[in-house]
Amino acid sequence: MGRKAMSLALAVMAAVFFSSFSWSAETLKVGFDIPLTGDIPQVGESSKYAAEMLKEQINGAGGVKVGDKTYQLEFIYEDNESKAESATAAALKLITQDQVLAVIGPQASKQAVPAGEICNSFKTPMITPWSTNPQTTLDRPYVFRACFLDPFQGPVAANFATKEFGAKKAAVLYDIASDYPKGLAEYFKAAFEKIHGAGSVVAFETFTTKDRDFSAQLTNIVKSDADVLFLPQYYDEVPLVVKQARELGWKKPIMGSDSWGSAELMKLCGEACHGYFFSTHYAAAGAQGATKEFIDQYQSKYGYVPDDVAALTWDATRLLLQAVQNTNGLTGDLEKDRDAVKDQLGQIKDFEGITGKMTFTPEGDPIKCAVIVKISDKGEFEFFESVCP
Repeated sequence: MGRKAMSLALAVMAAVFFSSFSWSAETLKVGFDIPLTGDIPQVGESSKYAAEMLKEQINGAGGVKVGDKTYQLEFIYEDNESKAESATAAALKLITQDQVLAVIGPQASKQAVPAGEICNSFKTPMITPWSTNPQTTLDRPYVFRACFLDPFQGPVAANFATKEFGAKKAAVLYDIASDYPKGLAEYFKAAFEKIHGAGSVVAFETFTTKDRDFSAQLTNIVKSDADVLFLPQYYDEVPLVVKQARELGWKKPIMGSDSWGSAELMKLCGEACHGYFFSTHYAAAGAQGATKEFIDQYQSKYGYVPDDVAALTWDATRLLLQAVQNTNGLTGDLEKDRDAVKDQLGQIKDFEGITGKMTFTPEGDPIKCAVIVKISDKGEFEFFESVCP
């Protein structure tokens, strides 16, 4: 038996052992499988900050009332290091050792897809706030998400590029080794060519995770005579691509996706990203109501405007707590309570999140709108338009 197989077998044995125990009658334990280190640590920080703010708010008000009992929240954070193997290890630890009721995260699809397999196998509810890849929830009744899917986001970006830029030819640059950009690049290409015909995506260029020199791909893109470049990459990679593209003579629009939405993007990209657009989950500038309250509270507490990851983590955690309350009472049997929470998650309708209203499909995916954001001359993420299913 190989090392990985042995580890998995031991984890299965641990899961069986631990699931026979009752969990604390005083607290609701929730696990967070997030990237506190690695390539996208800002994503983990935003996740943890939003969760801590919500926990403090709820515990400070007395806790969560479920049936005739009131519970304090206990959040356990595991660092998945922005790696798939670490995300599965973190999920196993949270489920089998920490005996959490449910898991929030992972965020990025590269970690959420394999972690979702673990959570579903061990019949533990998981809500990913930010993973838009369809594989995360596919055929996994215990796995849910708080964001739209890439089969929706791809056409949103393709239609917007066509309408706003008058684009008839498009180029795409993406990381072929990462689930999220690869999937979204393919959905964008299919949608754009459905509008403009086969071959209208005139450059479909790839690189591999950790690459930092894109000159060969960008040279091909500049020569392709494309009208727009679609770049579905994470915030740490976008500035490198944008600056290299400009150095090679690219002067046309660059459009991004929800992975651009980090608070770190403008620190890294600066004026080079001004005027660009990206599809995402919410816009901080000009927000109103509960969304503005969340933004103001977060900015006051942590010193910067919350990104979409923070907002989605807030919504995902509140979705979980709503499902827990909808059980009308927990038994103390961890296996039964996980099942009950899973069943209630699947029945949530018209949930008023700060990133929009959500109703779940039977597959665990919310029906919700996307937002197009424009990066202003001040470097702010301004609402431009909303696109709904």
